[in-house]
Amino acid sequence: MNYFSTVIYLLRDRQAFLQEINQGVKLQSKIFALMISSCCFFALYGAIVGAFHSPLQVLSSAIKLPALYLITLLVCLPTLYIFNVLFGAKESIAQHFTLLLTAVSVIAILLCGFAPVTLFFLITVNDYNFFMLLNVAIFALTGIIGVSFFYHIMKPNADNDPEQGVKVRTNILRFWLVLYGFVGSQLGWTLRPFFGSPGKFELFRHREGSLLSAVWNSIRHLHF
Repeated sequence: MNYFSTVIYLLRDRQAFLQEINQGVKLQSKIFALMISSCCFFALYGAIVGAFHSPLQVLSSAIKLPALYLITLLVCLPTLYIFNVLFGAKESIAQHFTLLLTAVSVIAILLCGFAPVTLFFLITVNDYNFFMLLNVAIFALTGIIGVSFFYHIMKPNADNDPEQGVKVRTNILRFWLVLYGFVGSQLGWTLRPFFGSPGKFELFRHREGSLLSAVWNSIRHLHF
């Protein structure tokens, strides 16, 4: 089976792809295809990011970046499913998982699209703080687009559900998206480093500080 053909189908005919998920058509094959292809895209981008430091960091980041997105998905999925079902959703947990994996795949595709830009700056700029901020911006942008995509495909339809139920599920979805962002940010901070840093290779670092403080310190130390 050509797993990447599923991604091409998603890109070319999104509405038909999502309709098949809502109808429960070939969910298992879609899950495997989206998972494998998104892991490949994440691994590619992770390898480029890790190349700033060393071959060991290339391998480490190529493994940890797919793990970051998939673990975040698995941690947050039960909350989304339970609350949606509690307030009237008819989709199965497999459909919830496939829809969420579709949004994650969109993020992976966008990161793959940014890969040549990141590689260009990796080759031409030898500044850790600049490279870190560039990638934080790329991760933030692709994450926002992926979350927005998921919001639009999961937003309850007033034509199919009672108005009160639609309002409650929409608020739940908004809360869940914020939760998803927090979990992803915290997990990313826990799994660091992805870029590596001057000095010896580290698989993981001690849990200290926060992502926001690290970004602020990088801004302060930028060389203009």
